[in-house]
Amino acid sequence: MIAAFNLYTVSLFLHISAAIVGLGATFALSIAFPLAVRMGDPRHLLFMHRLNLEVITKLASPALALILVTGIVQVLDSDFIGFGDAWISTAFVLVIIIGGLQGAYFTKTDRKLAAQVESELASGATELSPEYQLEARREGSMGALTGLLVLATVAVMVFKPGA
Repeated sequence: MIAAFNLYTVSLFLHISAAIVGLGATFALSIAFPLAVRMGDPRHLLFMHRLNLEVITKLASPALALILVTGIVQVLDSDFIGFGDAWISTAFVLVIIIGGLQGAYFTKTDRKLAAQVESELASGATELSPEYQLEARREGSMGALTGLLVLATVAVMVFKPGA
């Protein structure tokens, strides 16, 4: 069998690869942050917020952009799917929501929390403030919600409800 190298299959490869690499890294962060908390040294939390920013800006956000562009390419190049299909529209909306959360919430929150940890450590704190802990827990909850949105997007693309 000869592999089908055409615009659609190349786009599909890039689409799936971006989802695995770019968004898979965010799932790894969901276990790294609790580990940093358990290690007991607030400096580990500063590292985690900086790592979150790096993953978002260098992996997850570019991956989402590639997922969006390749998704559009696949719809335009396909004879069997269209922008009017409910599952296509749903997937696009979910990807845009995830990207919005990355840009408007996670990036802003990790910058704020990193600065807060840095400030508290500079003032001699050995434990982080209740305000920090509350915001960090809130970010963890938002991360779990975003993970569910990612999985919902994958489910919509696999099961194609309404198709």
